[in-house]
Amino acid sequence: MKDIEIARKAKLKPIQEIGSQLGIRQEDLELYGKYKAKIPLKYIDQKKVDQSNLILVSAISPTPAGEGKTTMSIGLSQGLNKLGVNSSVVLREPSLGPVFGIKGGATGGGNSQVLPMEDINLHFTGDFGAIEKAHNLLAALIDNAVQHRSRNIDPRTVLWKRVMDMNDRALRKAIVGLGGRTYGVPRETGFDITAASELMAIMCLAENFEDLKEKLGNIFVGYTYDKEPVYARDLNAHGAMAALMKDAIKPNLVQTLEGTPAIIHGGPFANIAQGTNSVIATKTGMSMSDYVVTEAGFGFDLGAEKFFDIKCGYSGLSPKAVVLVATARALKYHGGASLDHVNEPNMEALQKGIENLEKHIENIQTFDICAVVAINQFTSDSQEELDFIQQRCEEKGIDAVVTDVWGQGGNGAVDLAKKVKFTADNCKNAYKPMYDWKWDVPKKIETVAKKIYGAAAIDYTASAKSDLKKIDQLGLSELPVCIAKTQNSLSDNPKLLGRPKDFVVTVREIEISSGAGFLVPITGKILRMPGLPKQPAAEHIDVDKDGNITGLA
Repeated sequence: MKDIEIARKAKLKPIQEIGSQLGIRQEDLELYGKYKAKIPLKYIDQKKVDQSNLILVSAISPTPAGEGKTTMSIGLSQGLNKLGVNSSVVLREPSLGPVFGIKGGATGGGNSQVLPMEDINLHFTGDFGAIEKAHNLLAALIDNAVQHRSRNIDPRTVLWKRVMDMNDRALRKAIVGLGGRTYGVPRETGFDITAASELMAIMCLAENFEDLKEKLGNIFVGYTYDKEPVYARDLNAHGAMAALMKDAIKPNLVQTLEGTPAIIHGGPFANIAQGTNSVIATKTGMSMSDYVVTEAGFGFDLGAEKFFDIKCGYSGLSPKAVVLVATARALKYHGGASLDHVNEPNMEALQKGIENLEKHIENIQTFDICAVVAINQFTSDSQEELDFIQQRCEEKGIDAVVTDVWGQGGNGAVDLAKKVKFTADNCKNAYKPMYDWKWDVPKKIETVAKKIYGAAAIDYTASAKSDLKKIDQLGLSELPVCIAKTQNSLSDNPKLLGRPKDFVVTVREIEISSGAGFLVPITGKILRMPGLPKQPAAEHIDVDKDGNITGLA
């Protein structure tokens, strides 16, 4: 059956029952229908967080063949519960852009899904809408201040765009303020997708509501004509923005197909932001579960690196183990096999593509964290291929477990769960940061690019060099770096698959996300507003007269 058919046949438990598994009182749950609820922030207990075991799921460099990181995260949490331990899974919310574009939803697959999948993949509890409105409120206040000359803002220095949660390439660049003096001051701007909003990153790094408001006030807007920096707090924008996000900051509670509690909150992309759910959601799960499975977007070089160097750096979290997801299909693709032939046995391509997996293993070891490789099994995999992957992992000093969470759910993850639990229980290492935040910005960028990506050198455009000077002048050089890079390659060139070597990473510009608390070096052609493919998934999504949705993947 298709994922949506499997999800529809499931008998969901009332969300109050799921909440009771976590020790949440029914009267404290803020209900959004029968199967969704928000959790009050008062359930975060730092002492319990310190005693819980956080497990981070990452993956090799993603391919069109798919790796199944979210599916594996859900299946692993279900598998841990099969062992009799108290486990929950904490994930990001899907963006409508990929849902209606080409990637599809982000609720897992097969027998390892979070439910209700249609709601989660669409509007859910309205968090994205709240972030979108708060972001656009700041944009409106900026243009209003420019119109009335109330803050002396130089509109040529304003880089704050508007956002919407949809892939729409026609909105990447736009001119606002046309039509005459009463319509505003004309200037060039555009739209980003909501997941790329700095507000999304801010919400996912905030510790509480007061911290959220402070971070919103720290958003850098531009300069005055006198070259003085302007922040959102200077426009008195942060209070109203926070008011729009008063419910969005609370994490959402749902369930997996097997009734495992699932907390889903926030959705920053990993190729342009930190790519992981909120600190609040993670700590909420850890306050109520002994083992919490979470994930970081795209490959280890993106989401996981940022998880450690940004999220852990701010929150004090430290995973007890990392699970690295790989598939034989994806590794063959990295080894040169075409997408049409990745289901065919091809040891030559696998032997070449395995280098991508090996590099990600080395990256994990650079952070000094214990790890397990999860081989996401497909029916087309040969035993020879699976044995080869396990052997190469063992040579790197890491166990690899063949896992079928799509077909068997938690039962297919029991062996992996045993290995992960043993690793988490016995690993005494705390993660080792990749760099010191006090280093200068070029040194931080170079450290990540050389150690994690494998770059030979870094090149800066004239625009990027100018940005470095501006960052120093603003006193923001001690912020961590959140490098924006293609997810398809370890390099900044999406066509370089496998394990590229001797490449140069080019930094085109460096954006300032002072509210979120990081700098964003832009490498390659990174688009913050994706476009739809020639045949978008939206063309196949429909709803019948009874309200049943079809076509969601």
